Amino acid sequence: MVWFKAFVSGFLATLIFHQGLFAVFFYAGIVPVEPFNLAPVPPLGVPAVISLAFFGGLWGMALWAILGRMRAAGFWSLMIILGAIGPTVVAMLVVLPLKGMEPSAQMWIGGLILNGFWGLGVAVFLSIMGARRKSISVF
Repeated sequence: MVWFKAFVSGFLATLIFHQGLFAVFFYAGIVPVEPFNLAPVPPLGVPAVISLAFFGGLWGMALWAILGRMRAAGFWSLMIILGAIGPTVVAMLVVLPLKGMEPSAQMWIGGLILNGFWGLGVAVFLSIMGARRKSISVF
């Protein structure tokens, strides 16, 4: 059940925190692409935002597996840090090149900010759903 909660935490954090901040960036004129992209993506034709949220759920499970038992200070700060770094590095060094795109400095910075905020969202939802494991003294 805790894996499901971790997945749902990452999924919801994508839709609320990541896409919410992305909307702020869009309406402030910082990014040219609208949030909550409903364009179908191959191979299944699901909306892009749902695909993104699905992978956010998988990343949420990974973060929970790594950080789920940390004390409060380590848990919150490392969720933000690892949330920022992990998905951004994979997106910039794997996903974008596979799509024939080259990441810019603005994309790196924006990705780190958006994904850090997403990591905070995962921590919030993990805490709300009671998915945190009993603390151990690691940080």
